Amino acid sequence: MFELVQAVEDYPQFLPWCGGSTVHERSRQRMLATVAIDYRGIRQSFTTENTLHSPHRIGMALREGPFSRLDGLWHFNTLRHDACKVEFRLDYAFKSGLLGQALVPVFDHIARSFVDAFVRRADQVYRSPPAPGGQGG
Repeated sequence: MFELVQAVEDYPQFLPWCGGSTVHERSRQRMLATVAIDYRGIRQSFTTENTLHSPHRIGMALREGPFSRLDGLWHFNTLRHDACKVEFRLDYAFKSGLLGQALVPVFDHIARSFVDAFVRRADQVYRSPPAPGGQGG
C-alpha cells in the first residue's frame, strides 16, 4: 500500500476527482508533488511536501494551494504478508473567501473517499489472477 500511495503520478488513473498530478522532486525520504482537483466544476491544485518512511508511514505538509492548513499522515501496519491496516489522518482548512466555501464540500467528499479509493486500487493491482483452468472458490 505504501507504494500505491507514494505513486502520485498514477493518481489520475484511479481517483475520479484527480485532474492530473506532477512529481517535482523525489528521493528515498522526500517528495514534492502537485495534485490537481477537477470535480463538479471545481478546478484547483495544491502542492505538498511528503516525507517517506518506507514502508510504514507517509507524512504530508502543504507547500502551496487554496488551503490555510493541510497536514496529513498515512500509517501502514502489516497484518500478514498480503494484508495491512491503513490509517489516514487529514487536517485541513481553506483560506477564507468564496473559493474556500466552494471547496469545502468537494474536499470533504475527497477526504471521506480517499482510503476506499486506495483499497480498490490495491485490489486491482495486487489481486491474484485465477488459477489456469480453475473455476475458483
